[in-house]
Amino acid sequence: MTDNDAAISRTRDEGTLMTRLGIVIDEESARRVCGTMPVQGNTQPYGMLHGGASAALAETLASVGAMHHAGPEAIAVGVDLNITHHRSVAEGTVRGTAQPLHLGRTTATYQVVIEDESGHVIASARLTCAIRPRRAT
Repeated sequence: MTDNDAAISRTRDEGTLMTRLGIVIDEESARRVCGTMPVQGNTQPYGMLHGGASAALAETLASVGAMHHAGPEAIAVGVDLNITHHRSVAEGTVRGTAQPLHLGRTTATYQVVIEDESGHVIASARLTCAIRPRRAT
């Protein structure tokens, strides 16, 4: 495990939003990040997946990709998130896939597509992260 991989895995410690939402990442690199999230426990009062949960999934996946791109001497922090909700889902699991639109020296932008178990796109998002030098701790 590289220093950067260790830093990225620290974002998954118990008690993080990722853990609370049940997000599981099963593929990750600067070029592609994939993960799932259960609908149950992440719904709004009408029983449908909460838009904020979808946004958190999108930001999580894109941020992990940006952190891989940034490398061990830098951090990536989200500065702009845009998400469009296309259809609702009330059960099962959703899957998000983040892929880069731009990988630069100071910014990284990812597009994220979130699908239900049938492959229907339920949301699409774009996240831009600022890449900054890592500060000594």
